[in-house]
Amino acid sequence: MGGKSATKAGYFDKLKGLLEEYKSIFIVTVDNVSSQQMHEIRSSMRGNSVVLMGKNTMVRRALKTFMADSPEYERLLPHVKGNVGFVFTNSDLKETREKILANRVAAPARAGAVAPADVYIPAGNTGMEPGKTSFFQALGVPTKIARGTIEITTDLKLVEAGSKVGASEATLLNMLNISPFTYGMGISQIYDQGQTFDVSVLDIEESQLLKAFSSAITAITSISLALNYPTLPSVMHSLVNGYKNVISVALETEYEWEAISELKDRIKNPENYAAAAPTAAAAAPSGGAAEAPKEEAKDEEEEQSDEDMGFGLFD
Repeated sequence: MGGKSATKAGYFDKLKGLLEEYKSIFIVTVDNVSSQQMHEIRSSMRGNSVVLMGKNTMVRRALKTFMADSPEYERLLPHVKGNVGFVFTNSDLKETREKILANRVAAPARAGAVAPADVYIPAGNTGMEPGKTSFFQALGVPTKIARGTIEITTDLKLVEAGSKVGASEATLLNMLNISPFTYGMGISQIYDQGQTFDVSVLDIEESQLLKAFSSAITAITSISLALNYPTLPSVMHSLVNGYKNVISVALETEYEWEAISELKDRIKNPENYAAAAPTAAAAAPSGGAAEAPKEEAKDEEEEQSDEDMGFGLFD
């Protein structure tokens, strides 16, 4: 009993220390992961992340103990089920995800195992003797005899994703030396600074977040202005619209201030603000255009005199 209590206390202390040291946790699934593969995963992440496994009952009991001081740990409890473990890290979440998912190994199909993906048998020569044709026919695999061996004529989906592999399908795949599945750590949830979320959130780009944020701000502003209910996004628009109304009232009344005086004068006496610069600018090109032909004519005369060399055409 003393040994179990000491082991339990040591595990609690280790889990508590990791929770305090690391801000992010990957809750990982380890179905069909061998001990050798687990060792390789731990080695690949050493220095950046820490892998911790444990019985679910012990993990839940430890988390409930820690919740008195850190109630946010309650968000971890619903995900401590099945064959899972923790990967603690302070590194970039996307990089850690790649390291977790990178270490996968091919495995043969086993009868009764759930297929994680569709399994296809490719067309081609199997190298098997014709006596095994009946086995292929029983599974509905199209074959023919070519050069004394069995040849599969077309690609065939043998097992669908999510369904159990039958004994006959597993035997056929092993006969063809096809290892259709890969096994490794999977990621069920991510815990980061008190919040849990799906791993797919890591694929959201910053541009998508900014676009969604801008759309939300626009919607809030429109609703606030329509309801005449001031909010932070609508305050600037309300001030501008209010100032426009004040200007309209000032233009229709004798009330004015320094900034509106010039505007009123422009409206009453537009001739006083007629721009002289455009007229001068327009005159300059016309004058320049008039001088240009003269210069061109003078150049033509000089060219003609040069070409005549001082003689007439019939001299």
